[in-house]
Amino acid sequence: MSELGISSPAERYSRSRDSRQYPHLAEFRGLYDFALDGFQVEACKVVEDGHGVLVAAPTGSGKTLVGEFAVHLAIATGRKCFYTTPIKALSNQKFADLVDRYGADNVGLLTGDNTINGEAPVVVMTTEVLRNMLYAGSRTLDTLGYVVMDEVHYLADRTRGAVWEEVIIHLPESVSVISLSATVSNAEEFGDWLTEVRGDTVTIVEERRPIPLHQHVMVGRKMFPLFEPSSDDRGVEVNKALERLAREDWQLTRMMKGHKGKGGKRPRSHNRTPSRVEVVQRLDAEGLLPAICFIFSRAGCAAAVQQCLDARLTLTTPDEQAEIAAFVDTACSHLPEDDLHVLGYYEFRDALVRGIAAHHAGMLPTFKECVEDLFSNGLVKVIFATETLALGINMPARSVVIEKLSKWNGETHANITPGEYTQLTGRAGRRGIDVEGHGVVLWQHGLDPKQVAGLASTRTYPLNSSFHPSYNMAVNLVGQVGRGVARELLEQSFAQFQADRAVVGLARQIRKADDALEGYRENIACDRGDFMEYASLRRELSDIEASGSKARRQAEREEIIASLVKLRPGDVIHVPVGKFAGLAVVLDPGRVTDNEGPRPMVLTANRHARRLAMIDFPAPVQALTTMRIPKSFNPRNPQARRDLASALRSRADAASFHRDKPYRDQPGREDPRIAAIRQKLREHPCHDCPDRETHARWAERYLKLERDTRNQRGRIEQRTNTVARQFDRVCEVLDVLGYLDGDEVTPDGLRLKRLYSDLDLLVSECLRQGTWDGLDAAELAAVVSVLTYTSRLADELPAPRFPTKNVRETAETMAHLCADLQQLEREHRVKFLRSPDFGFSQAVWSWCKDATLDDVLNDMELAAGDFVRAMKQLIDVVAQIADAAGPGPLRTTAREALDLLRHGVVSYTSITA
Repeated sequence: MSELGISSPAERYSRSRDSRQYPHLAEFRGLYDFALDGFQVEACKVVEDGHGVLVAAPTGSGKTLVGEFAVHLAIATGRKCFYTTPIKALSNQKFADLVDRYGADNVGLLTGDNTINGEAPVVVMTTEVLRNMLYAGSRTLDTLGYVVMDEVHYLADRTRGAVWEEVIIHLPESVSVISLSATVSNAEEFGDWLTEVRGDTVTIVEERRPIPLHQHVMVGRKMFPLFEPSSDDRGVEVNKALERLAREDWQLTRMMKGHKGKGGKRPRSHNRTPSRVEVVQRLDAEGLLPAICFIFSRAGCAAAVQQCLDARLTLTTPDEQAEIAAFVDTACSHLPEDDLHVLGYYEFRDALVRGIAAHHAGMLPTFKECVEDLFSNGLVKVIFATETLALGINMPARSVVIEKLSKWNGETHANITPGEYTQLTGRAGRRGIDVEGHGVVLWQHGLDPKQVAGLASTRTYPLNSSFHPSYNMAVNLVGQVGRGVARELLEQSFAQFQADRAVVGLARQIRKADDALEGYRENIACDRGDFMEYASLRRELSDIEASGSKARRQAEREEIIASLVKLRPGDVIHVPVGKFAGLAVVLDPGRVTDNEGPRPMVLTANRHARRLAMIDFPAPVQALTTMRIPKSFNPRNPQARRDLASALRSRADAASFHRDKPYRDQPGREDPRIAAIRQKLREHPCHDCPDRETHARWAERYLKLERDTRNQRGRIEQRTNTVARQFDRVCEVLDVLGYLDGDEVTPDGLRLKRLYSDLDLLVSECLRQGTWDGLDAAELAAVVSVLTYTSRLADELPAPRFPTKNVRETAETMAHLCADLQQLEREHRVKFLRSPDFGFSQAVWSWCKDATLDDVLNDMELAAGDFVRAMKQLIDVVAQIADAAGPGPLRTTAREALDLLRHGVVSYTSITA
């Protein structure tokens, strides 16, 4: 059926037949007032047929509808469906959507923050919650028929991606897995892996965006289309006007370099980056709002909002303003009155009323939810956001603006990838509202339109596994199935599947090389003897000579460096070679720590003051005599150089050495093995063969190819069973520490099974060794924070402060304990544990002691959203400790700590039962 509801007889017949074959899909279709796309219908049929499915489609294409069909099917057939998401915010949003459709009785929610109706037929949860349920053998898994894995491409995430593979591998075979992914270039490969570990899985790839996307570049106040029709019917090409602007920019840069230092008036470019206010005004004038403007810094997002307020921009009508104000007041009514000022509530509210907002991880969760809800309802017109919004909840816009094509990745400013560009611009175009979406890149100095076109034209990126076995995973698997079966399970990971695929290519290269080697042998054959034996002797001689030469060069270099280190100001030396060869006086010996060796500053007899390098000294140098250098000597003063050079020449003429002493290389002592091998070569029967050098050339090719092939075989050995070998090393660490005993999990290992953290082993060791015994609740919370908190700018933060002596001493004990565990990891060639970060301890203790939010944030120089998120992560781990500690004082203290942590802004949750 078309969008207009008109259908041909053939379409009506096909629809009727589908209704009979797929009754649940027919019923599901009736819930929507629009026709389903072809890929959605195909995927839903696969699910109703009882197969697993992987749907890879662009952002905004409607792939979540396939997941919603699995929910519908579960309710209709009396089975359960788990809907998993990578982040709590997305879980909360999906929970609200499904409650609206199927009612509160049928839908539950399980995240780290909330447990609502967990035994409902449909439960929305984060992927980690499902992983934990699988390891615990939860009864909630009974009658489970479907698991929807939304945003399954998150399995590439370096820190959390392994969870997706754990779930896919360990789910019962009876469960159908519906995997929903962004468009990836290796979807078929991922689908093949799903078929291997889950059984029959159909891969459906949809590359067409439901809403066409138009690309633009904004230069000053003008907006240029990125592409234009080709003049020779080749489709589209980069806009020639933009290429002309780029050339002008380049020419201007050259002209500016020419004017540099001349004092003349520098030329100015008419091509400039538009201001943020200009961007919003232009989008508003073109009817391209609402828009998301991606700025890759929190400070930049906040500054953009302030710039719009300073310009007195208002994008909302009086009615919208009243509606926004009422919504915000209600949504934020739970916030303590005393905290509103420190949270910037009034400025936040003023901007929202004008239709303007920021969105980034540093914001209070309540504020982010307000922005998300108001934007989704069309009341907020422009959001300045970091890229985290692109990976989060469903918030489409008419337009997406990308301020710069590079971002800070934690180490350097790197260009965004085609995959990131696709993810960002994918939000442009609201289905059912917009007929087209718009992606806008802002002009920057040096921008290359062809680079932008490359990003816009490449819509896919590869999905690569980040899977690795952890300590918690190891004790859970060994406890369930034993070490051998656990090893086999891990060999089913997507990581191993991809490694094995690469092995296939290497093996093919090795087979070709083996064929070539066979051909080389025929050309090497010599009727006088074994030429390969003769060639091996020649290769051995060559290797010894090369290694001897290298050793001599290194020894000579060390001797030269030692001689340069001894030089002192006033030493007269002879520079052996180079442009400044001859007599010179040392002005400054140079720093010994230089990577290139010492670089002495000298004045030559010809009045040149230069800093020399190692290349100027092919042999050791020694002081021939010394002379006094005036304290007032300035090497930049020509007269001073003339006077000192004259004194140098006079000193040389009066001395008994010759200033033109030539440099001669000293022959090194020959390795005794060389003579022995040369004797063997002369005595070998192939030595006098008239075709010796022809055979030798083939032999050299053979030996080189054989060496390369040997290296490739080594690479295959490294790739094969890589995940299983890493699992073995993890188990070895656990054996040493007494968490495993063969296929048995010890009592200490049973406790480790309950701990899910990147520092799980450190938590377990602290519990086992009683590290936290004797702490009060606030002190326990303070020291446990080191397990969850990571400073954003660790290199720039001051040394941590500890609120009490107990906290400081416990923190020191934990640091030593972690260092011991890291040493054990190095011995077994694994690396999972990071060093504890004590930067949050004082803030946590203060919060537990009822310090105000203002005091805590000011003391830490922390954003409200970062504080709340860090506290929620801490609460998760403290709850795990309370569970794993068992009955006793520590469990009581941990539960008291949870009560102290959960107050004020930290206690708020947007979902209520």
